[in-house]
Amino acid sequence: MSDYLGKETGKLGFGLMRLPKLADGTTTDIEQVKKMVDLFLESGFTYFDTAFVYGTSEEDTKKALVERHPRESYTLATKLNAWMMCHDEASAKQQFYTSLERTGAGYFDYYLLHALQRSNFKMYDDYHIWDFVKELKAKGLVKHWGFSFHADPALLEEILSAHPDAEFVQLQINYADWENPGVSSRECYEIARRHGKPIIIMEPVKGGALADPIPEVQRILKEANPAASIASWAVRYAASLEGIITVLSGMSNIAQMEDNLSYMKNFSPLSENEYAVIRRAQDALNGNTDIPCTACHYCTDGCPKQIPIPEIFSTANRQRGNADFRRKREYEVITTDKGKISDCIECGQCEKACPQHIPIIRQLKQCAEIFEC
Repeated sequence: MSDYLGKETGKLGFGLMRLPKLADGTTTDIEQVKKMVDLFLESGFTYFDTAFVYGTSEEDTKKALVERHPRESYTLATKLNAWMMCHDEASAKQQFYTSLERTGAGYFDYYLLHALQRSNFKMYDDYHIWDFVKELKAKGLVKHWGFSFHADPALLEEILSAHPDAEFVQLQINYADWENPGVSSRECYEIARRHGKPIIIMEPVKGGALADPIPEVQRILKEANPAASIASWAVRYAASLEGIITVLSGMSNIAQMEDNLSYMKNFSPLSENEYAVIRRAQDALNGNTDIPCTACHYCTDGCPKQIPIPEIFSTANRQRGNADFRRKREYEVITTDKGKISDCIECGQCEKACPQHIPIIRQLKQCAEIFEC
């Protein structure tokens, strides 16, 4: 078991996908990010995660981290996405060199083939990306390489069997998706372990959904430990698993950083009593009908009508948990200058891009009954 990977990083990784914004809502609040980076490093953690397709994240990483701290003081991960923002083998491979220039990091400690799923995994073979990352490692431009995965256990088994030299795998694991057939966190985790692969965990808080879950789950967790944040249960659940390199948390402000550091700096795995609490929370979630959207926004990049799908789903989920939520007013806000549900032409590109395999078109129609009736 290659569990030596990650011993220098700490159990908590800083996901740079959901960085804080200035008042205009589009520009990253770099000064706040700098403070978050400093707090993270001062607490003994080193793993920073970005990606070529994460907007300005790689450039922000350069400003907040790379230009301000010695290269040996942190570990940096980024990703190559062969099915978004490229059109052939050359443009896919160019992503690496663009990422290198954007970050100014010199090399990447962890380099990932990004978001493999049934609709795109063959592109990584067609574009010879597996061989490409091995060449990058041989040149010293990448220290460790692996892939992130959003599909069914059978495909994970197929990929790991075909590429046994992959050094690690990044999986979506959280207590809500542990037995969720649409994600199959447990089965995928067990397959990766059986193949001897250490694991990076993404979406431990399910895109923020487990930081603000349905009221019944909040009640269960607060009764068990009033002092603990709701999010801490989800992060600690993921970090308590064996064979973990790190658990990524997409922190969006200093308060979230401080909360995560408060319980991860001196990490304590869940006790048996705490696991029992989590099982009660899982039972409550299983009785709920929320849309399992993680707000990755892959669905919106190619939407011809620019419909803010994740924001609509988030609003619908919160309405289901709180009958007093002023849903129509928020819907009007999130669709200002963007497409509405009724604008959908059912082209299906969103469903092809969705890592959670959500039947987006059907769910949008159901949301229309809430917001556009």
